[in-house]
Amino acid sequence: MNSRKTAIAAIAATQTPETPTNPNFVEEFGCDVFGLKTMSEYLPKPVFKKLRETMETGKALDSSIADDVAHAMKTWAIERGATHYTHWFMPLTGATAEKHDSFLEPAENGKVIARFSGKNLIIGEPDASSFPSGGLRSTAEARGYTAWDPSSPAFIKRENGVATLYIPTAFCSYTGEVLDKKTPLLRSMQVLGAQAKRLLKCFGKDFEAGAKVTLGAEQEYFLIDKRFYVQRPDLMQTGRTLFGAPPQRHQQLEDHYFGAIKPRILSFMSELDRELWRLGIPAKTRHNEVAPAQFEVAPIFEEVNLAVDHNMLIMDALTRIADKHGLACLLHEKPFAGVNGAGKHNNWSISVGDINLLNPGKDPHQNAIFLTSLCAVIEAVDRHADLLRSAIAGAGNDHRLGANEAPPAIISMYLGEQLADIVSQIEKGEAKSSKQGKTLKIGADILPELPCDATDRNRTSPFAFTGNKFEFRAAGSSQSCASPNIVLNTAVAEAFDEIATHLENLPKNADFHAELQKLLSSIIKKHKKIIFNGNNYGEEWKKEAAKRGLPNLRTTPEAIKPLIKPENIALFEKYGVFNRVEMQSRYEIFLEEYERKIGIEAGLALKLARTHIIPAVAAYLERLGKTIEAEKLAGVKKSKLASYAQKISARLNGLIEVSEKLDLQISKAEKQQKILETMAELRKIADAAEGEVDNELWTLPKYCEMLFVY
Repeated sequence: MNSRKTAIAAIAATQTPETPTNPNFVEEFGCDVFGLKTMSEYLPKPVFKKLRETMETGKALDSSIADDVAHAMKTWAIERGATHYTHWFMPLTGATAEKHDSFLEPAENGKVIARFSGKNLIIGEPDASSFPSGGLRSTAEARGYTAWDPSSPAFIKRENGVATLYIPTAFCSYTGEVLDKKTPLLRSMQVLGAQAKRLLKCFGKDFEAGAKVTLGAEQEYFLIDKRFYVQRPDLMQTGRTLFGAPPQRHQQLEDHYFGAIKPRILSFMSELDRELWRLGIPAKTRHNEVAPAQFEVAPIFEEVNLAVDHNMLIMDALTRIADKHGLACLLHEKPFAGVNGAGKHNNWSISVGDINLLNPGKDPHQNAIFLTSLCAVIEAVDRHADLLRSAIAGAGNDHRLGANEAPPAIISMYLGEQLADIVSQIEKGEAKSSKQGKTLKIGADILPELPCDATDRNRTSPFAFTGNKFEFRAAGSSQSCASPNIVLNTAVAEAFDEIATHLENLPKNADFHAELQKLLSSIIKKHKKIIFNGNNYGEEWKKEAAKRGLPNLRTTPEAIKPLIKPENIALFEKYGVFNRVEMQSRYEIFLEEYERKIGIEAGLALKLARTHIIPAVAAYLERLGKTIEAEKLAGVKKSKLASYAQKISARLNGLIEVSEKLDLQISKAEKQQKILETMAELRKIADAAEGEVDNELWTLPKYCEMLFVY
C-alpha cells in the first residue's frame, strides 16, 4: 500500500471522541481577559476610573497609574497560571510576533520574586531590523519599541497547559516610523472619529466621545486531514496546491454549503468556540462553506481595533486547534484550484454616540445624516478605489479575485434597489420617497409571513451595502483586516472633512437643507460611476468599468503601485496616518514579499515535478512498455496500448521540457508573470497526467482524497 492509501485507511478507522457539553459557557466568556470587570476587581477605584477613561475616550494614558495596573495584571495572570508575559504585536510579515519574558527577578540571598513594573507593561524592545522595514531599519540599526495599547485588553493564551500573559502593543522603530499594522489603524480611527464629530456638529449633534468604528470579520478556512497535509510539500510551504486535478465531483451539486457538519469537524468547532469565548471573542456563527472541506466562523461586531486583534487570534486558534484534532487548517486564499477560495468579509460601520451613521432607518430619504454619510462613503470609495485594491493585494488573493466565489479586482459599490433609487432622486433633486420592505408570502398556510428587506444582497460586489453597514468582500482569508480598514477610515475621514468644511462655511442666513441637497447632488454626479448593482462576474461589466474609468488592477505588482502615488501619499500625510517614508517602505515590503512568495512557489513546483510527478509518469511508462512487450510475446498484433503509451510519453516529454524552461527562468530571475505562466503550463500537463497514471504510482495526495476524506 502506498502512503496515500495508508493515510486513507487510518482516517477511515479514526473514531471521533464525544465532545462534552459546557453548561458554563456564558460564565466562562472572557474569563482569560483582563477586561473591565476583572480590572474593577483588581485595581484601586481611582486607577480603574483613569484607565477606563483612557480605554473609552482615547485620551492619553496617565503614566502615574502604570505601576498599579502592571501589578494588578501580574497578580491576576499568576493566579491563572501564567509565569511569563509577552508584548504581542503585528509586524509587516502578515502574522503576529511575541517574545516571552518571565515575571522572575532576582532578590536577596539568591532568591527570586515575581515582579512586573509599569515600564515592563508600557514598553518593550524587540529587534526592529529583523522584521520587514522596507529600508527604514538596517542590521546595524536594530533598536525598535513595542508600546502598550490600553484599548485592547491583555489576555491569557493557553497552549498545552502553558499559560502566558499577552499584552497587545504597537511597534515602531527607534526613529519613530511605524513598523506594524496596529499603529496606523489607531491613527485612522482617531482621524475618522474627529471628522465624524465635526460632521454631526453641523447637524446640531454635539458629542464629547469620538466615533466608534465597528468591524465584523467573517473568517473562511479549509480543513484537511493532517496525514494528507504532511505528504503535500506545496501545502506545507506555500499554503496552496501547486499541482492537483479537481475531482469529477467537487462543489457542482451545491450540497456542502450549510450542510450537516461532520462529527469530527463539529468536535473541532466546539473546542474552537470554547477557546474563543474564553478569550472574549464573540464567535457567533459556524457552518459549512461552498467548497468541500471549507468552513466559516463569524463573530459579532466589535470596535475595529479589538476586532482586528481578535481576528488574528481566531486564525491562530484555527491552526492550533486543528492540529490537536489531527487536521490541518488552510488559510490560503486559493489552496485548491477549481473550487471556491477563501475570503474574509470585512463588515464595516461607524457610529457616534447612539447614532449609527449608516443606519437608514424606516424612511432613509428623510434621514439627512444617513444620506450625507452614504454620499461620503460613495465619494471615498470612488476617489480611492485604487488604495482599497492595494489594501487586499497579495499573491494568494491574486488567485481568488474574479473567480466564482470572489468579487473581481475592479472595486465598485452595490447599494441595492432602495438606495439606488434614493441616490438617483438626490442627483436630480430632493429625495421625496423610498421603496419600503414588503411582506414575503411563502405560500404554505402553516408558515408565517416574513418581513422582506427593501434591499437584496449582492455576492459578486466587492463593496456592498447590507442594511446598516458596508461589506468589503474582497479581503483575503490569510490577510489582516487592519489594512483595508486603515484605507477605509482615512478615505471616509477625508470625505467627512470636506463635507463638514463646506457646511461650516455656509452663510448664517443660508437654507441648510437646500445647501446640503446641492452638495450631495454634486457628490453623486461626480462619483456615481463607482455604483454598480449588477453582476460583477460578467464580461460586460469589465468593459463597462473600463468605459467608466474604474481601475482594474489584476495582479499584486499593479495593485500596490497606488501606495506610492503622490496624491495617495498626500492623503495619508494630511491626516497623520502615514508619512512619505512609511508609505514607500510598505510598497517595498509588499513587493518584496510577493516576489519571494512567487520564487518559493516556482522553486517548489520545479522540485515536485522532478521528484514526484516525472518519476511517477516515467514509472508508468515503463510499466506500459513491459506490458506491450508481453503482448508482443503473446502474439497480439493490433494493440491500442502502444498508442496510449505514446500519449504518456508525450506527457513525460512535456513535463521535462517545461521543467527545464522553468529552471532557466528561475536561474535568470525573470519577471514573476512569466514564471507564473510557465508554472501554469507545467501544472496543466501534470494535472492531465494525474488522471492517466496508475493510481498506485501517484505519490501526492489527490483532491478527491483531501477534500472528501476527513
